Amino acid sequence: MMADTLYYGDNLEILAQLPTGCARLIYIDPPFNTGGCQKRTRIKAVADENGDRTGFAGRRYKTLVQASSSYQDSFDDFLKFLMPRIEASLRCVTPDGSFFLHLDYREVHYAKVAMDALLGRSHFMNEIIWSYDYGARQRNRWPTKHDTILWYVMDPANYTFNYDQMDRIPYMAPGLVTREKAERGKTPTDVWWHTVVPTNGREKTGYPTQKPLGILNRIIRVHTNPGDTVLDYFAGSGTTGEAAALHNRRFILVDNNLDAVQIAAKRLARFGPNCVGFHPSLQAEALLS
Repeated sequence: MMADTLYYGDNLEILAQLPTGCARLIYIDPPFNTGGCQKRTRIKAVADENGDRTGFAGRRYKTLVQASSSYQDSFDDFLKFLMPRIEASLRCVTPDGSFFLHLDYREVHYAKVAMDALLGRSHFMNEIIWSYDYGARQRNRWPTKHDTILWYVMDPANYTFNYDQMDRIPYMAPGLVTREKAERGKTPTDVWWHTVVPTNGREKTGYPTQKPLGILNRIIRVHTNPGDTVLDYFAGSGTTGEAAALHNRRFILVDNNLDAVQIAAKRLARFGPNCVGFHPSLQAEALLS
């Protein structure tokens, strides 16, 4: 069993060094090819009598703009970037394992065709829609408020799916079912209603495009068993690692963005990951600085 590990470097290079069959689940949330730079500036308020804003009970606060986390999210040929990485990673999945690809409307349809060609259409299990209701609303088209998660299995006749580990959600019309069913709740479908990470929530790391723990909790509990390893080679802020650790799974995380790796390292420090640097000017200890 591999120890929890966080790698900094090119995922294509690092995937080649991982053992065959080391993970029962791969989940990746790659760049969405938005055509720009994903950036999130963090703002912090500290008590200061001469501050620029007034808070509760008339107290004065000073606004501090902290360092931004960002990455470029623009590709001339997105599939040429993504698919070699996916193909290289399939060796790492156990024969009864699953692969989850998280994208949005920009590239998911092209990726679905490419994934079907790579794995075979019979290996496709679900198109999961993660729907949320947050952010700006366009006035010239229907607002885009969902992501798409494609689920593939290595073997359609033998894969891990723990139905009893599904979380329960409220019935939309509880009066139409018995009291016992209403109290127990129902199992989710392939449409998942879940808020984004709240701006002022404890879960927030300040990293752009951070995904909520609730989404990863559900995937990991159903598609792995305790003690299994989860691989995420577009790790971002480390949500996959935290969800895995919280449910007694191991994790292998990879990212080539130093901001992301530093945020993930701090977030996961309480679980004791090994930080392995693949940059000649970077010491592993610097990830926590």
